[in-house]
Amino acid sequence: MSGNWKIAAVSIASIVLITVNLYLIEKKESKVERTVFVENWTKVKKDTITDTIQTNGVIKPVEEYDIYFDAKKNDFKKFLVKEGDSVTAGSSLFEYTATELDALKASLEAEKTAAEGEMAGIEEYIGKLRSYQGNVTSEPEAAIDESVEKNLNIDITTSSSDLIKSNIEQEMYKQELEKNRLDEKVKMLDTKLSSIEEQSSAIVTTSEADGVVKNINKNLDNPIISIVSTNMAIEGYFSGEEMKKAEVGMTIKASSSDSKKALKGTIGRIHSYPAEEPSLKKDNRFPFQALIEPEGEETEPLLVGSKVNLTVITNEKAGVPSITIEAVQYQKHPYIYKLTNKGHVDKHYITKGLKAEGKQEIIKGPSVGDVILLKPNVAVKNHSYFITPIQFEKVKAGTYKKFTSREKVRYLLLGILEK
Repeated sequence: MSGNWKIAAVSIASIVLITVNLYLIEKKESKVERTVFVENWTKVKKDTITDTIQTNGVIKPVEEYDIYFDAKKNDFKKFLVKEGDSVTAGSSLFEYTATELDALKASLEAEKTAAEGEMAGIEEYIGKLRSYQGNVTSEPEAAIDESVEKNLNIDITTSSSDLIKSNIEQEMYKQELEKNRLDEKVKMLDTKLSSIEEQSSAIVTTSEADGVVKNINKNLDNPIISIVSTNMAIEGYFSGEEMKKAEVGMTIKASSSDSKKALKGTIGRIHSYPAEEPSLKKDNRFPFQALIEPEGEETEPLLVGSKVNLTVITNEKAGVPSITIEAVQYQKHPYIYKLTNKGHVDKHYITKGLKAEGKQEIIKGPSVGDVILLKPNVAVKNHSYFITPIQFEKVKAGTYKKFTSREKVRYLLLGILEK
């Protein structure tokens, strides 16, 4: 009889359990009906998001200088260099004779005076830049010289002081380069003037910059000599889509199988016109040049023609709240589901920022540390309850044995009937 009683008790308990669960599930507006099973979630993290362009390039000299010869007014004598020779600014390239030495001397002297005048103007301009740079930190609304504002090519009224100072530093760097070029030109002119004074019949043409003699035209067709600079750059092409993001001054990183060290630099020039005539049958390619930053005297020489993998950093934000792109849902506006401490799945609209590398910046929305539901397998109702898988590795048998019989029954009923 006792055996039959036990069987009857178990049967009744089972029927009650099934009936209660069916009632809770089928009941309109039942909390069970609105419970979401959450298997995958993530957290809002403070992260760095970097948007890039990935492309290829080739190592080439930064510049090529062409030397010309006027055969109508002068008589050529001889070349003083060979193809492949390294030359410096002021190095002799070839000799020729001219009948109007006095006129040539006057022309060179005028050119020297003009170059010296330009150098003086550049020194004055650099002084204005330094003065304004010092005022930016202490007086953000400091007055700026009209010529400085025009050359900086930014809106002074809306730009941050850091951006203004950065542009000033770049402008000073460019002006220093131009000043050095003019200084070398003055030295070259001095050499020519000395040559004219010492030789009444022979004139020497000298190099305007350091480099390597690339080509010599022995037929005296112009350009008679071509010289390439010793400084290397990276040249390549941007697609039409990449052109929408690329700008001069952007930071680049490059790697090559011919170089052990990674290369760093900035985009120095972008051609706004395609490399080939636009056509419906071809995609447009826009040439660009990236300048490589020197890394000291022990910099490994770069081999002309080396192929490189190039990364252009178009935008970067550090320490911003971000989540994986998979967590963002869309209707009319982007939104996410936040898992609250009270066991709810709450819908939150967000304002998106930069998106890259599988990450989405959150400008407005949940905070760093908030738990976010990843893409759910089923439709989710706002303010639903959620449950998560049991983490068996955290379930300890010893803890269960510590419960009294009353506690075991109580927690069992709570699991069946509670919310």
